[in-house]
Parts: sequence; C-alpha cells; structure tokens
Amino acid sequence: MTLVVQKYGGSSLTNAKRIRNVAQRIAKTKERSNNVVVVVSAMGKTTDKLIKLAQRVSGCPEGREFDRLLSTGEIVSSVLLAIVLNSLGYDAISLTGAEAGIQTDGNFGRARIIEVFPGRITKELEEGKIVIVAGFQGVTKQGEITTLGRGGSDITAVALAIALRAKICEIYTDVEGIRNADPRIVPNAGRLEEISYEEALELASSGAEVIHPRAVELGWIKKMPILVASSFKDRPGTIIHSC
Repeated sequence: MTLVVQKYGGSSLTNAKRIRNVAQRIAKTKERSNNVVVVVSAMGKTTDKLIKLAQRVSGCPEGREFDRLLSTGEIVSSVLLAIVLNSLGYDAISLTGAEAGIQTDGNFGRARIIEVFPGRITKELEEGKIVIVAGFQGVTKQGEITTLGRGGSDITAVALAIALRAKICEIYTDVEGIRNADPRIVPNAGRLEEISYEEALELASSGAEVIHPRAVELGWIKKMPILVASSFKDRPGTIIHSC
C-alpha cells in the first residue's frame, strides 16, 4: 500500500460540515488502497480565541502553561475528525504530537523538531487504521508539551512525511495552490503547476501565507515534494520540488 500524508488547515475544519467534508476526502484516499496519516490544525480561529482568553486572565501569557493551552486546539480537531471517520465505518485514531513521536527542543512558543519517532504511527497503520495527528505541537525529552509557532502544522506534516518515507506531503488549505502573483494585488493571478523549493521559500519568507517557510526549508533539505492544493475543490494544486 502507498503511504499518503495529508495536512488540513484550520479553514478546512471551521465547522462540523467542513470536518465531515474533510473526512469524506480522507475516506476516498483510503479507498484507493492507501495508508493515510493526516495532520490537522485547530478549527478556524480557535488559536486566536485561546490566545485572547489567556490574555484576559493573565495579560501577557507565555511559557509552559501557554503552550499546553494552545496545543488543545489541534487535539480537538484531531479527535472530532477521528470520530467522524469512525462513524463512517473507517477505523481511525487520533494522536497528540507527543503520542506521534514528535520530539522538540524546549523553546516554548517556537520549538523546533529534533527528531521524529514514528513507531506508534507505524503500528497503527499496520493495524489498518487512519492516523490523525494533532499538528503544531511536540514534546521535549523531559515530557513537556511545546508548540512550533503559528502555522506549525505544516512543519509537522512535512516532518512526518519524511520520517515515514512518504512519496509526497499534501498540504490542503483554502487556496488552489501557489500563484504567480499576490492575488490581493493581481486578482487574476495564475496558479503555478510547480515551483522550486528556493522560489517557494522566498515567497513564504516574504509574507505569502500559503505554507510555512520552515516546512519548505525542511522539505528542501530532505527532498520531500510538497503539494499545496484546495480542500474545497478537486484541482491539481502546486507541487514544490526540485525543478
């Protein structure tokens, strides 16, 4: 069986209807004789709401407790998606970043992945399960929960694709791919079928919000192709690779 790693952003999981839509897409991928690992972001504006809530009670939250709070958004998404898939007759399991074997340094709020130990994921896949991983988070050697910074679920997905030796990492969001100009300035900007890691990193680093620059950088180092496509339409998207 082919291993597929997919990531779904918060805009794809805003409400129950969209979560069911994502579940249907994952089910179709599974039906094509694929092992499936899915990384999810928090639903919609959940992270922003958690930040504002913490600010109301603290003023300037940071550190260990703040990371533990923010990590819950992705956990909620992963559990809800697993519940839907199970209700559709598919055997799915949700895992936190720690359970998925994502080990990070201790830099709360902007941790970096040190290593991925995919043993638990591999075991679940061997049992035929669809594995849903909460993105944006990991755990230190000391067992402390950390977060990877805003947009960190992209990094989680690419790191898992590399560790699991997938052929490609698929990033699904609310856009149909990477465009040849900023659509906010050029409304009719065309979609690129492919783009180099270097060009994608330049775009991401200069403010394009399609994919996290550290995810592109990691893919470039390990030569992991990355597909950026829409979760709402069946369109080809854009492949980031060595052109």
